[in-house]
Amino acid sequence: MTENTHNKNLHKAKKSKQDEFYTQLSDIEKELKHYKKHFRDKTVYCNCDDPRVSNFFHYFSYNYEKLGLKKFITTCFKSQEMDLYSQNDSEQAIYLEYDGDKNGNFEPDQDEIGINPLKGDGDFHSKESIELLKQADIVVTNPPFSLFREYVTQLMEYEKKFVIIGNKNAITYKEIFRWIKENKMWVGNTPMSTDLLFDVPEDFAKELVATKKEGSGYKIVDGVIKGRAQAVWFTNMDIAKRHEDLILYQKYNEEDYPFYDNYNAINVDKTKDIPVDFNGVMGVPITFLDKHNPDQFDILGMSASAGYDPDIVGIPFWGDKDARPLINCRNTYARVFIRNKRL
Repeated sequence: MTENTHNKNLHKAKKSKQDEFYTQLSDIEKELKHYKKHFRDKTVYCNCDDPRVSNFFHYFSYNYEKLGLKKFITTCFKSQEMDLYSQNDSEQAIYLEYDGDKNGNFEPDQDEIGINPLKGDGDFHSKESIELLKQADIVVTNPPFSLFREYVTQLMEYEKKFVIIGNKNAITYKEIFRWIKENKMWVGNTPMSTDLLFDVPEDFAKELVATKKEGSGYKIVDGVIKGRAQAVWFTNMDIAKRHEDLILYQKYNEEDYPFYDNYNAINVDKTKDIPVDFNGVMGVPITFLDKHNPDQFDILGMSASAGYDPDIVGIPFWGDKDARPLINCRNTYARVFIRNKRL
């Protein structure tokens, strides 16, 4: 990546307010309890993080012995502006190392945490951050939504295991969906329908109240303003949910399951209504990925935009221009194309 490209991307991250969302401890605990066996004897890295306000730091440092970690590393981005990745303007980018309790109180005391300066700004693209990444077995964090594609690309390049939070719309990104299709990443344990709320800096909380609608852009919980985002957990580590069969009970019929005008596939409006007896291609809602069992279904592709990309859509296109699935010349919603492997 060139320096100019990096600077442009950093500027883009600064402009994205959702990059200032901090994950609640309760949401971290609910998701990560399903990965405990994966953490034993592993080095966990939380980058794009600020340990002063991070619940990821709290979770791993206070559960270090319970999880049986080998080492825990986190980096703190040097803020160029107030409230970028941090609620305080950080003059020095740092990284922290913690390798467990030394005095028997099973708490991360200050003298047990190694605090080390970074020469650069702590950005995940930097050589220093990449060297820390190389030490890690597993990466767990809430990276900048605006740089999600680049962030996951780096994790794939260095073949890292991960549990991270991203915007639901990231599923429709060409690069992200390709990895989902190839079973290289998938949706985590927390249902996609879960309303994830985030801690936000005080000034941004005021901005949310002034510019957004309560219940949509934010919620007030026990008097505290929480940011609301269309967010979902992504991972490439195996969990029990991934091998649970989706129970099917509907039977195929032409009236309820019409074929698309422009694809040799039937439309299924709800995941729960996938017919048990249809052995062809089916277009299902993106939320199907929440229930996807790779032993039960093949993911063939996805159509979510007007442009036809055979590598992403995955099945032949019969139309002229608009590649979105059409029924009686009308657009449907974005659809994932699947086939039942057992028929």
